[in-house]
Amino acid sequence: MPEKRKIALFDTTLRDGGQTRGVHFSVEDKIKLTQELDEMGFEYIEGGWPGSNPKDIKFFQTMKTIPLKYAKLTSFSSTRLKETDPAKDAILAELLKAETSVFTIFGKTWDMHVYESLNTTLEENLAMIHSTISYLKPRGDEVVYDAEHFFDGYRANPEYAIKTIQAAADAGADWIVLCDTNGGSLPRQIQEAVSAAKAAVDKKLGIHTHDDGDLSLANTIAAVELGCTMVQGTINGLGERCGNANLCSAIGALSLKLDYETLKAEKIARLTYLSHLVSELSNKPHQDSLPYVGERAFTHKGGIHVSAIRKNPKLYEHIPPELVGNARYIPVSDQAGKSNILEKARELGMKVEDAHAKSIVAKVKELEASGYHFEGADASFELLTDMVTERRKEYFTVHGFRIHSWENDNGEIWSEATIKVSVPGNQNWQHTVGEGAGPVEAMDRALHKALEVFYPQLADIRLTDFKVRILDEEAGTKAITRVLITSTDGKRHWGTVGVSENIIEASWRALTESIEYKLKKDEEENNGK
Repeated sequence: MPEKRKIALFDTTLRDGGQTRGVHFSVEDKIKLTQELDEMGFEYIEGGWPGSNPKDIKFFQTMKTIPLKYAKLTSFSSTRLKETDPAKDAILAELLKAETSVFTIFGKTWDMHVYESLNTTLEENLAMIHSTISYLKPRGDEVVYDAEHFFDGYRANPEYAIKTIQAAADAGADWIVLCDTNGGSLPRQIQEAVSAAKAAVDKKLGIHTHDDGDLSLANTIAAVELGCTMVQGTINGLGERCGNANLCSAIGALSLKLDYETLKAEKIARLTYLSHLVSELSNKPHQDSLPYVGERAFTHKGGIHVSAIRKNPKLYEHIPPELVGNARYIPVSDQAGKSNILEKARELGMKVEDAHAKSIVAKVKELEASGYHFEGADASFELLTDMVTERRKEYFTVHGFRIHSWENDNGEIWSEATIKVSVPGNQNWQHTVGEGAGPVEAMDRALHKALEVFYPQLADIRLTDFKVRILDEEAGTKAITRVLITSTDGKRHWGTVGVSENIIEASWRALTESIEYKLKKDEEENNGK
């Protein structure tokens, strides 16, 4: 059996990814992600541009005390300034202070950039590339040369573009990385330029693509299949403008579909975790639509699809989700068929007979037609299923509630909720009052205050999310409102939904179902289910 061709993974999430609008990695974030990438088995981790800001300076200083098991930490910089001795260049001096074993240097390939950005001659740009790499090569283990705008440069002036990478190769660069910096190249253009580069330099080649044309992964694969053995990119495709090539997708495609060696199989199975970690560190919601690692990557909503995957997942899944640490998800909606209901019930640990599935489908479609949405409200779906199958238990009865609001001495609007409840088998009713900064908070406090007398474990519940959606905006104050609540008790997380023309009523329904679900799951747990 032929040996798999090894692809070196070069992660630039901390540098290129950190240039994403709204993303600001702290030093602690950068250290944590560096350690995780190292543990995963990435060959190169680009930490940043030393000297460009205090944060990167501190990061490289700190990393001198933190050994890496596998990865090589690389610092990033440009070629020397024009008409400057490399030994006297302030930018290169800062680069050397980082004391990384690998230096990544970018230089200009496109003649237009030489003239308009550097304001120098083509000959001086070649000298800048050659002298910079010649200076750095004895001072580190490796030099990675990023040929910025290589593909645009090759289309504009192919002879000069090739001369720039030859200058880097002649100076001793270990890697020549071809960069689609503007992200607008097409696969055919990538193939043509990579073939020319391969014929011109006897060096290891890499590929660095951006996603401005929605082709970063396709362009990366095209380059690899022509011989590039380094892939640069970011986790989740973070980066300038539309982002860089997403390494999660590149790893999935190269290792699981094209039989190249990137990470070990057990590390690829942690890709979804890594993707979520980067979203958390970048303080961004995780993108559900990400291939391989997004929640929607293996979500099946249509009834025909669900029916098929219950027979054989390959019918509608290009890979088993477990290979990348993801999971199959079957939402319940007005697109659902009997197969969705049966599969969702199985996922939730419920037993639903075929005879009941049809009735549940009909009820779901009826409720969604009136504004309900069960895709993010598994708890409400479970309670609905219990109702249709006549297994829903009554844990408490609300005999009425009243809310009024007023303006306090500080000019703030405050709300008070009064509620009367009882529980089966107990003759003592609770009539309580709760206050809050708004009617929902007041209702929540009053309900808990009343029910915790009977069910002390309800004190563990807290709301983690509260979403309000107006479904028919043109209806004005009579518009249907959908409220989706996410709750937790520290062990479980669950979602409930309420719909009404009255936002208070919609919120009330979601709140009461959240409490009912908690009591149901606690009872099942206590009974050993």
